[in-house]
Amino acid sequence: MLSLPPSVRVFVCTRVSDMRWSFDRLALVTREVVREDPFSGHLFVFRNRRGDRVKVLYWDRSGYCIWYKRLEAGTFELPEGEGDALEMEASEFALVLEGIDLSSARRRKRFVLKSEAG
Repeated sequence: MLSLPPSVRVFVCTRVSDMRWSFDRLALVTREVVREDPFSGHLFVFRNRRGDRVKVLYWDRSGYCIWYKRLEAGTFELPEGEGDALEMEASEFALVLEGIDLSSARRRKRFVLKSEAG
């Protein structure tokens, strides 16, 4: 199970990505398609057409890192979004990596600061 602090933001590129892309191309897509700063330290998720592979790009203060996972069976069920990118919580992303379908999961009511609920 991947453990990420809740302060980490996870951005998913909803466009199909070529898994041959490496650091510079993924950083370019992060800037131009996802419209976020790849140096922010947040996670940027890219998925292939079949849905059985994901790449995660992030900056760790001294360079880019790529985390890559290929499933032997099944697919990653990332949420559908409007546009080319969406943001999800780190806890939701960890569930997706574990094979949990978020469309059938239900979130319980929790306290939210009014400035965040906006």
